[in-house]
Amino acid sequence: MSDLVFTCIDGRAERHAAAPTLLLKLRIEETSGTTVHAIVLRCQLRIESQRRHYSPDEADRLLELFGGTERWGDTLKPLHFANLSLTVPGFTGATEVDLHVPCTYDFDVVATKYFNALDEGEVSLLLLFSGTVFAKTETGYAVTPVPWHKEASYRLPASVWREMMNEYFPNGGWIRLRRETIDALQYFKASSAMTSWDEALDALLATATEEVEA
Repeated sequence: MSDLVFTCIDGRAERHAAAPTLLLKLRIEETSGTTVHAIVLRCQLRIESQRRHYSPDEADRLLELFGGTERWGDTLKPLHFANLSLTVPGFTGATEVDLHVPCTYDFDVVATKYFNALDEGEVSLLLLFSGTVFAKTETGYAVTPVPWHKEASYRLPASVWREMMNEYFPNGGWIRLRRETIDALQYFKASSAMTSWDEALDALLATATEEVEA
């Protein structure tokens, strides 16, 4: 029976993808001496949000996700990031493969809110594996499951996420709005002879700030 050891050894941004994509490099070792014909691999990727320190500014930006810091003992829990699949070609001993993680800059997505809140440091990722191993034996092929307890951890620099998003969305981001809100904002922009969405929102925020201060 195959015995696999998984290690995540690197994380970087894919520079030439159609959409923002993280590449997590996996090293897979087969320690029993069996020749692996192929692996149909599944991976659940989690953010271990409780495994790092947050600055006061980061804590403020995480208010929507976890509430005030006085509640973090109850609310700071692992966050589901992605479910991924990968077919690993055959190998003997060990191999390295890239796990592609599609990402979005949609601020309605929890992972985006989390990553965007971070200024520096690292994000603790947990990779939980399952799937099927096809191995060569003396009598043919053996088909065995990847045990559910197989996992790997990796500390992804927060800067990798920011660099990736700056590559695809320079100095920008995405916010989803109701159609009625978009129509009202478009009318305000046009009637005020403004040339950009930023200009319209800046004007509205300035007015709102004045009213709050008053």
